[in-house]
Amino acid sequence: MADIFLTFPDGSQRNFAQGITPAEVAAGISTSLAKKAISAQVNGEHWDLQWPIESDSSIAINTMKDEAPALELVRHDLAHIMARAVQELWPDVKVTIGPVIQHGWYYDFDRAEPFTPEDLGLIEKKMKDIINLRDEVKTEVWPREKAIAHYRETGEPYKVELIESIPGDEPIRMYWHGAWQDLCRGPHLQHTGQVPGDAFKLMSVAGAYWRGDSSRAMLQRIYGVAFRNKEDLRKHLNMLEEAAKRDHRKLGREMELFHMQEEAPGQVFWHPNGWKVYTTLQDYMRRMQERDGYVEVNTPQLVNRKLWEESGHWDKYQENMFIVEVDEDHAREKAINALKPMNCPCHVQVFNQGLKSYRDLPLRMAEFGSCARYEPSGALHGIMRVRGFTQDDGHIFCAEDQITPETAKFIAFLARIYADLGFHDWTIKLSTRPEQRIGSDETWDSMETALGEACNAAGYEFEILEGEGAFYGPKLEFTLTDAIGRNWQCGTLQVDANLPERLDASFIGADGAKHRPVMLHRACLGSFERFIGILIEEHAGKLPFWLAPRQVVVATIVSEADDYAREVVETLKAAGVRAEADLRNEKINYKVREHSVGKVPVILALGHREVEERTVTLRRLGEKQTRVLELDAVAAELAGEALPPDLR
Repeated sequence: MADIFLTFPDGSQRNFAQGITPAEVAAGISTSLAKKAISAQVNGEHWDLQWPIESDSSIAINTMKDEAPALELVRHDLAHIMARAVQELWPDVKVTIGPVIQHGWYYDFDRAEPFTPEDLGLIEKKMKDIINLRDEVKTEVWPREKAIAHYRETGEPYKVELIESIPGDEPIRMYWHGAWQDLCRGPHLQHTGQVPGDAFKLMSVAGAYWRGDSSRAMLQRIYGVAFRNKEDLRKHLNMLEEAAKRDHRKLGREMELFHMQEEAPGQVFWHPNGWKVYTTLQDYMRRMQERDGYVEVNTPQLVNRKLWEESGHWDKYQENMFIVEVDEDHAREKAINALKPMNCPCHVQVFNQGLKSYRDLPLRMAEFGSCARYEPSGALHGIMRVRGFTQDDGHIFCAEDQITPETAKFIAFLARIYADLGFHDWTIKLSTRPEQRIGSDETWDSMETALGEACNAAGYEFEILEGEGAFYGPKLEFTLTDAIGRNWQCGTLQVDANLPERLDASFIGADGAKHRPVMLHRACLGSFERFIGILIEEHAGKLPFWLAPRQVVVATIVSEADDYAREVVETLKAAGVRAEADLRNEKINYKVREHSVGKVPVILALGHREVEERTVTLRRLGEKQTRVLELDAVAAELAGEALPPDLR
């Protein structure tokens, strides 16, 4: 057998027999490494320790200290261990697929009876028993026909269908965890005992159609989460518990902000309180954009298919568009229109009105554009994922040499907005050219370099996402981290030379000739609906005072204070504070509790003493201590807090 050369992370090389496995390489280095090894990186790919290496390669041995591969393996092995546990408890259950997902895994089962919470406890216990057995994990590559025959014999029709859909050039890899067997691409750990038995938990059961097809069998999907150690699991479960308390749907009801209903799926019914948050945020964004040199426009919601065909959206995005047929003057053919899923083609129409010169560039155009996109009903989630939404959309029409300064300017603009809204922890990711793309490599080099230089000029580091750009240009993604560690991708900036070309946008250059502008698609918040949901969860409903829909409740302790309460309310309103009186014949503790649930930031209590002294007793949300202040002093204090950050 021929020798091959393996290159190690330190640059050293050694020759081995062709067909050696990473497990054998690890054993040749040290007994300790062989015991700790969980997988390998071979030529940058994640490999099972049992897979043979047939040619010269680079190699690195992974242990549990290597977070990314360790988590992938732990979660992948737990999917198999869970499926084994289910079939040992209920031998008639059929297994399907069990992929790794963020924080854990799921596995889909075909079982006549629904799984119960008690069943999940039984499955967890059985999984821990399997882990304690430390059963060896083995793998073999089988001929396709042999694998199909095996699964037909064992009564696993879903596995047969999966094999039949695997491309002919891919190996059919069979894995055993002890005596239990599954079809899998791998890689996996060396034995079940390498899975940390105290760092996983089964979370829930949901229905799922086989292969996502509603005409196929309804399966039962069990979700689990897993980490490398017990402490990481505890932190995650605590985060989930905190997230449940902060759920914007729950807080939206308690604060009377909005509701959703069946007659308008994926669309928001804003209540007065919620609409006040919405318009306050929108007014702030309007002022900020105007200050940064944007002109605001408004474009139609319903647009004829001709424009969508010219822009390319009709071919690439039609399945997500709401189509409207109109009988125009009883014409033979009905006019076909679509609700706009995005604003960019309409903004080009505005740009195209009248001749533009290089002196007009950059032209920064903004719109609070109402858009509609079809989202599957199962994907809808409160106001975070909807079908009808408003974007804080903007498009910067510029020359190529303006991409870097305009992008740097936008990053600074976005940083100010995020800081004003309480987000100081955020990251930038640069998505580069995908395999399928238009434009020359020179153009892509120029655009990607321009975005990278803009990040550097703005003073921010960035992570590169190879191949994640759109087919027409690279983009920047801005991801917020909230108070409990969750990430939210909100802002974007996308370079686009394609749409101006398709829609014949042009400007007259200094040379007197026509040139194509570059179009920078940009958003800070993304959609108002989703961002307000994020704000609600970030602040657990305790919105910053300037954004709170109900800022102050003036609550009376005795009816003799009613007239003074009305005076206090009028004084606060005159100072620009949103205030209301609660004159009900209820105990003050009841009023405080009720308004605290509604997340009112400030409650002013008035009794006999306050009336006589023309003072108020101020209680802030979440604080036990109160303060007694003169009316003029409290009005001045709260008036300052009521001002939006850009007006202070």
